[in-house]
Amino acid sequence: MSLPLLALFLAAFAFGTAEFVIAGVLPDVAAGLGVTVPVAGYLISGYAIGIAVGGPLLAVASKKMSRKTLIILLGAVFTLGQVFSALAPNFETLMLARLLVSVVHGTYFGIAAIVAVSIVAPEKRGFAVALILSGLTVSNILGVPGGTAIGNALGWRATFWAVGALGLAATLAIAIFLPAKAGASAAIGSFRREIKALGRQQIVTSLIIVILVMIGQYSLFTYIAPLLLQVTKLDPGVVPWILLLYGVGSTIGVFIGGRLADWKLMPSLITILTLQAMLFAGLYLASPYALPMAILTVLWGGANFAFGSPVQSRVLAWAGDAPNLASALIPTGFNIGIAIGAILGAHLLESGFGYASLPLIGTVSLVLAVLVAIFSGVWEKRSGVLPPQSQALAAE
Repeated sequence: MSLPLLALFLAAFAFGTAEFVIAGVLPDVAAGLGVTVPVAGYLISGYAIGIAVGGPLLAVASKKMSRKTLIILLGAVFTLGQVFSALAPNFETLMLARLLVSVVHGTYFGIAAIVAVSIVAPEKRGFAVALILSGLTVSNILGVPGGTAIGNALGWRATFWAVGALGLAATLAIAIFLPAKAGASAAIGSFRREIKALGRQQIVTSLIIVILVMIGQYSLFTYIAPLLLQVTKLDPGVVPWILLLYGVGSTIGVFIGGRLADWKLMPSLITILTLQAMLFAGLYLASPYALPMAILTVLWGGANFAFGSPVQSRVLAWAGDAPNLASALIPTGFNIGIAIGAILGAHLLESGFGYASLPLIGTVSLVLAVLVAIFSGVWEKRSGVLPPQSQALAAE
């Protein structure tokens, strides 16, 4: 595991912590800025919108810039955004600071994946993508609890100062360790080529799969705590441990997915999606039973995040020499799916269905994702067309 990859991982960890830690200090932020907790909740939804909309736009606008220079600038803006957040005198200023950070967040995860695969051997690309994605899962295990603890002890502004320090450390590590020419080929080419790459069915279907998986995951995960408390009847003290193990399972799943992506990409992706569908069905059946539900929740975390490396590796492979927009749209797909999933879950609950019914959304959504993946794989195989990079190697 090289120092450049570790530097990229550290930045991903900082971005993930910045996105999720706000939930842990939200009541304190609301009280400190004189707004209600629901109003403060817009800091979370606003961040997701910034990732979904601003990330791809900035990725395209900055495509001619050196990838290393761009990542350093993204890290610098991220750090400044945390400083502005820590000093925010009112809710509006904090929202603007969060939106600024969210835009560079969306761009970072698209660009970081491109850079990561450019500095490893072809057979290690899935692992490189997995390492970047693991920054998000590890941030939930370590960053969010740590940031929340800092906020509880020293006030919510201290949380933003701590995340800013983390961002500064990551930016310095990237400046020192990342090769100057890393990902240089991604800065070549036109905007027209970026748009043309989006027309490839492998990219379109991969983005659809991302959205479907996130719909399934967040229609349930948004409400997993009340489900475990009210349906499974777990002791309140046990739930945080289940969620911690969920995070550990997610991190393990990311790296398993990375290894599988380097082995056999499409068969692995279809298998992972099928396993997810089965786990959602299992969660629906097991929800009243403590031990099976706890075990399945941890396995569900692993399977949910295992799909990320194969699907992102597929997008990068088929985007070829025009990866900026396609890769930046992956975080957009994630956040669109998260928003839809949370809304569907809420609608199901408001319609009179109980928490125990929520896994059914995931079952249906993941079955659709499996069908899309199978359809795409069959179409790809029948066409006989190779990814752009493979075409170039074949020509040589």
